[in-house]
Amino acid sequence: MADMICQEIKMRANYLQGMKLETVYFGGGTPSLLPPLLIEKILNQISLSFNSDWKEVTLEANPDDLSENNLNSWKGLGIDRLSLGIQSFDEEVLKFYNRAHTAKESKSAIEKARKVGFEKFSLDLIYGFPQENHSLWKRDLSEAISQNPGHISSYALTVEPKTALGNWVKKGDFKPAGEDFVAEQFEILQEQTEKAGYIQYEVSNFGKPDQFALHNTNYWKGVPYLGVGPSAHSFDGQNRGANPSNNSLYLKSLEGQTLPFIVDNLSEDERLNEYMLTGLRTLWGIDFEEINRVFGRDLLTTKKVILSQMDSEGWLIWKDKNLSLSKSGKLLADSIAAALFV
Repeated sequence: MADMICQEIKMRANYLQGMKLETVYFGGGTPSLLPPLLIEKILNQISLSFNSDWKEVTLEANPDDLSENNLNSWKGLGIDRLSLGIQSFDEEVLKFYNRAHTAKESKSAIEKARKVGFEKFSLDLIYGFPQENHSLWKRDLSEAISQNPGHISSYALTVEPKTALGNWVKKGDFKPAGEDFVAEQFEILQEQTEKAGYIQYEVSNFGKPDQFALHNTNYWKGVPYLGVGPSAHSFDGQNRGANPSNNSLYLKSLEGQTLPFIVDNLSEDERLNEYMLTGLRTLWGIDFEEINRVFGRDLLTTKKVILSQMDSEGWLIWKDKNLSLSKSGKLLADSIAAALFV
């Protein structure tokens, strides 16, 4: 697979049109299982194919993969940021999530990485696990903050069809938490991270002032990016596209010297809607003057009534003609954006 990924990188060397590559992100599965030699091979191919000036190289890793050998190898390859899939510090919850690591391994993960010289970390947490109260979530959050990572990403537990959890729900073996319960946990997340000095720069991402994820920030600001490998998505500044999720189809295409990438040509309205959908999830929000200049749409006039209604609910924050969302508004970010769609 690594050879095919390197081949895809070669074949797509012109995708970013000479743009300088600042970030690399190994994710979308468990890249920490890749032998360091294969990670090195991919990084070398990126350097050969693109104009690179790396400011951040992130690797998603499970806590149980953080052996001293792996950590030293990753550090030597130029990986300077780890995104750790902690999910929870509760043993029973980890078993439910079918995680291989233990709570003890989670707690020691950052300590081990710091000894090797890593300074930038993100911890992934899941909230919304059904309970009688919020004590479990408060413990998880408190433990995560006590590790003093520069970054925390947190997502609500979601039930996807055709998964084990989806089947349990269908059979009545698992009852997800209600919307109000999940919303309360999101508010606890906002409150506790703010107290600890984190900034909610995107709905699900919280960073210390100097530790926002550059890769994530660029994505939410609409900076072009290239994704390689099965299921990977890419954006060239105008249109999006994706590789097939099926490994066999991906490999067969490249073996035949054909890119598996399928382009999704966006209309002008779709680009505008996407700008609002991503922008309203962030600290930086959306700029109505920019919308008027780029898309020729006066949304302050055409959406005046709905904007006024949202404003009265306390969901909006205005700075001249720039709109971002309040804490309560972030609970409804996608719905608010959808209401402004053209």
